[in-house]
Amino acid sequence: MKTTSILDHIGKTPLVPLRALGRGLPVPIFAKCEHLNPGGSVKDRLALALVDDAERRGLIGPGATLVEATAGNTGLGLALVAAVRGYSLVCVMPEKMSTDKRVALAAAGAKVVMTPNAAPDSPDFFQNVARRLADEHGWFLTDQFNNEANVRVHEETTGPEIAAQAGVPIGAFVAGVGTGGTLTGVGRFLKRSQPGVRVVLADPLGSGLAEWARSGVVGESAQYAVEGIGTSKPPAILDRSVIDAVESVADEESFAIARRLIREEGLLVGGSAGTAVAAALRVAASGRCAGPVVALLPDSWDRYLSRDWLADSPTR
Repeated sequence: MKTTSILDHIGKTPLVPLRALGRGLPVPIFAKCEHLNPGGSVKDRLALALVDDAERRGLIGPGATLVEATAGNTGLGLALVAAVRGYSLVCVMPEKMSTDKRVALAAAGAKVVMTPNAAPDSPDFFQNVARRLADEHGWFLTDQFNNEANVRVHEETTGPEIAAQAGVPIGAFVAGVGTGGTLTGVGRFLKRSQPGVRVVLADPLGSGLAEWARSGVVGESAQYAVEGIGTSKPPAILDRSVIDAVESVADEESFAIARRLIREEGLLVGGSAGTAVAAALRVAASGRCAGPVVALLPDSWDRYLSRDWLADSPTR
């Protein structure tokens, strides 16, 4: 393969069996290792797709400044793209997110703007701040929460990769939702190509998204510690019709499973991977799947090393 930059190595991540955590279940569980993308997360795919789309449509040119509201991972993906393509980058991030992410973004050359942990209807909500900065400064808002290029990249790459790597019909696909692009794009591809597959939302307990997926009405929200997934405002690009079931997972279970993925499977992942795998374990144990369950691991542990759930993990 001819390689022109690190961006050529985004995607084509491994699909690996969870032999320890999946032992004794009726069907196998596989993990789609998106934490092994160059920037350490599934959002590398999205970041490249957003910039490619904007360049094709003539919306950005040399020296442009990109701005995005991010929990950290899309920002790091955009930092890779900006470095290679010659753009400046501003990332707007809620203060809930880890110090590790802030440090990483600054080290990668992004300007980081922190916001309070505000509700979606507040002017201080990170997405509203990013949009306002774009308007005030003439920066280009990559707009991951509303951009159909987000869905398209997963429908055209992540979904087909999973199907080809599994080699057999998939029983269920399980993932959390940040922007909704991954679950929607992969879900659409799998439902079109593999009738009978179930698409399952893994949502943090405390997120209002789970009830919305079930009933169409956003549920009550409460605080939770898992980063990057769950919301009280369903993303515009999230297609509720692809979701067949929801599993709500408490922080404690998410972090316990994430630690097991690290120590028993050698998968160096973050807390939201624990959420997805905890949900996948339930789905696999239910007896409702005729084929393997695939859980998506969104990001790497390196952005959580200062968090208590990882930094203060008990030794065995």
